[in-house]
Amino acid sequence: MTKNRADPKEQGNSMADTNRLIKVLIVDDHPLIREGIQSLLEGSEDIILVGEASNGLEAIHSYRKIQPDVTIMDIQMPELDGIGAISSIISEFPQACIAVLTTYRGDIRTLKAIKAGARGYLLKSALRHELIETIRVLAAGKRRFPPEIAAELAAHMDQNGLTNREVEVLQHVANGLSNKEAALAMAIGEDTVKGHLRNIMEKLAAHNRTHAVTIGIQRGIIDFSQ
Repeated sequence: MTKNRADPKEQGNSMADTNRLIKVLIVDDHPLIREGIQSLLEGSEDIILVGEASNGLEAIHSYRKIQPDVTIMDIQMPELDGIGAISSIISEFPQACIAVLTTYRGDIRTLKAIKAGARGYLLKSALRHELIETIRVLAAGKRRFPPEIAAELAAHMDQNGLTNREVEVLQHVANGLSNKEAALAMAIGEDTVKGHLRNIMEKLAAHNRTHAVTIGIQRGIIDFSQ
């Protein structure tokens, strides 16, 4: 356990002192990530770790119980993903300050999380440099999206502006269907499918259909499990 976790044995500080600390909830399904965040919080005198959760359902339960000042929320998790958890928490607690935690820059799921109410953005690869400052900024009632990340997200919003039909085509390709099979499944012409694929590859800056599928899965445009 870290020095920053609330510990009933450490009652030397007054309740007033504890109330001045920024209370943080960590939500991630990987224990190593949670441990890494804990260790980064150890040296901070104004932040205290008050809870952990390993999936979206646990996150909602923990938030209701703890009502932390700041929540660090992973996107990809079992049971319920971060987007669903953020939506549920924000609907019940509109003032919730949540920073989305992600592996990929410009992840479409991150855009969805921001639309759902996330107020901050953290790359797992940049936690060491960004975590503490992001927590402090969110606790102060502000948002924190680093300029370079905000620009990249905006760019991806344009690049990933696939139509519903294009997303459907890409999903069929991800499921292993040929152009002809996708055309039959969608009741459209094979040439139309090929046209959609050309548009998809241009919008995603993909080299080929396999690359387009890879980008689509990484950015949350399509679900490989479907």
